[in-house]
Amino acid sequence: MKIYWQLFCAFFRIGGLTFGGGLAQLPMLKFEIVQKYHWMDEEELLDVYAIGQCTPGIIAINTATYVGYKKAGVPGGIVATIGMVMPSLIIITLAAAILQAIIDNVWVQHAIMGIRAVVCALMLNTVLTMGRKTLKNHFAYVICALAFLPAFFTKTPTLVIVVAAALIGIIWYVVIRGGETK
Repeated sequence: MKIYWQLFCAFFRIGGLTFGGGLAQLPMLKFEIVQKYHWMDEEELLDVYAIGQCTPGIIAINTATYVGYKKAGVPGGIVATIGMVMPSLIIITLAAAILQAIIDNVWVQHAIMGIRAVVCALMLNTVLTMGRKTLKNHFAYVICALAFLPAFFTKTPTLVIVVAAALIGIIWYVVIRGGETK
């Protein structure tokens, strides 16, 4: 039962204390999953996050479900998912009840603006930190730059960019490097 409680609490904190979606949740995912509970290492978290981004659904929910499943099977996946979703359900229910009263308040509008700025800073920090650990050679930097261009400057679907990068990586490994390891 302890692992279920830990899964629920960890993902409840992540779901309740982060704003801005999957990328904004990466710092807390890293803290809870990698640093605090040691359920996986940073590289595995990146892999899980990348798969969660490619599969249908919300990235954070996909990640919570996978981590929960990995630690405690199907019940763990369910508990972690409920933990991730529960804060949003509570917050949305409360916010909907008082939305009309707060939406026009200038203080609330400024607070939201400040939160958005912090979320951007947290996302940038996470991208730079994880990039240092993920981009291990010049070829990885080239793939990263080539993926950034359509992601930033066009409306190319994320799935197309990820699949293209995966294919480029496979082609590089098999054709150009001849399947050799490092």
